[in-house]
Amino acid sequence: MDPSAKLNADSLGIVESVIMGIAGTAPAYSIEITTSTIIGTAGTLSPASILVCGLIMFGIAFAFINLNRALASAGTSYAWVSMVFGRAFGFLAGWALLVLCCVFMVSAMIPAANATLLVFDRPMMNNVHYVTFIAAAWLTFVSAVIVKGIKLTSYLQVLMTVIEGAILLVIIIASFLTFPHAPQHPFSLAWFWPFAFSPGMFANGALIAIFFFYGWDVTLNLSEETRDPNRIPGRAAFWSMVFLMTFFLVFIVITLLGLSDAEIQHYNTNVIFAIAEKLFGPTWGYVAIIAVLLSTVGTVETQMLQFTRTLFATSRDGALHHRYARLHPRWRTPHFAIFFIWIAGLVLLFASSYLPTINVILQDSITAIGFQICFYLGLTGLACGWYYRSMLAQGPWRAVSHVIWPVGSGLFLFFIAIYSIPTFDWVTNVVGLGGIACGAVPLVLNRKKIWASPAA
Repeated sequence: MDPSAKLNADSLGIVESVIMGIAGTAPAYSIEITTSTIIGTAGTLSPASILVCGLIMFGIAFAFINLNRALASAGTSYAWVSMVFGRAFGFLAGWALLVLCCVFMVSAMIPAANATLLVFDRPMMNNVHYVTFIAAAWLTFVSAVIVKGIKLTSYLQVLMTVIEGAILLVIIIASFLTFPHAPQHPFSLAWFWPFAFSPGMFANGALIAIFFFYGWDVTLNLSEETRDPNRIPGRAAFWSMVFLMTFFLVFIVITLLGLSDAEIQHYNTNVIFAIAEKLFGPTWGYVAIIAVLLSTVGTVETQMLQFTRTLFATSRDGALHHRYARLHPRWRTPHFAIFFIWIAGLVLLFASSYLPTINVILQDSITAIGFQICFYLGLTGLACGWYYRSMLAQGPWRAVSHVIWPVGSGLFLFFIAIYSIPTFDWVTNVVGLGGIACGAVPLVLNRKKIWASPAA
């Protein structure tokens, strides 16, 4: 590790860190993109699916919290899995995160551009080149903010999340005042009963529900830039998960109460727009789109943070080229890593606008990253259990929080990943499995540096 490669320490407090965790999961974006899919799969048992997968993710959150106490590193899963299971597994865990961040970030730019045009220039939404240009502009703006430093990045994230939260809070309050009087789906506590699933329905719903919770771990990627790096990022991850689990459960219930199955299917990826329009009329539908836009831009920002901090950490250790570990002398940000993901994003965006095959691959990749999420989070859960295995003899709570819950969650994620392979088409499997397998190339090329470098 290069001792001169130090990020801008003590920049984030608990409030900024919690907001980063919430924004990383993109509440409005996740609801907008995924709600119709999970209801179409699990029906009125969708809240139960969210509840169970939230508990699974809490196990992974405890793994991150516990391992961060042992080692605060911008590389998170890469550093921890390397520490416990060796450099090869650690590198592949970090590589999976790099691949999925890149694919998800670029894919999310198109919805951000569509939301922008829906509000400001709706007729141009059918012009693929104009949509690509707006997406590229957003990507450039976010990259410029991130390269200027973590403080500016956090200020922008706080502003966007507060506005998004205020809009969603109004919608939630109005929904509970209106929809229960004439519900489209009569409320029942059975919605939250996980044992009502068939095995196949549960597994299919879990694949989708896991996507809801992805992204909160950015708080740990920023640990080297956070005050009290061994404790505050973990606390922020915990409270982010509490908020997100509550929010997703509430909004799924609102959707079931307020929209019929036909309406959910019709509006598809515009569920928040549909709810707001039903409550307040067309104007508030567009206000809701602003919340989705801010949420999408926010999650792109956190994806870039996760990508660049993981790339920085792996390069600092010599696992990838050292240029990506260089920090800007004034802003203390990994500017080469940021420049790389900006250029790569622009290339993929413009290629997708001219080559239909690339566009199809990018869209199918959203499903594929679920496999990569399960891979790197599952490895982290197992690493926590093995590292803290002595805790099994130190009382029930320590045994559960440090070993049993993280390991059980990790095994569940691996089960879901393996179960999903036969359900994917060839493109999704190539991107999901192939994206991880491609990591074998830099692993072999840099094997001498990787195995010679000290523990992270």
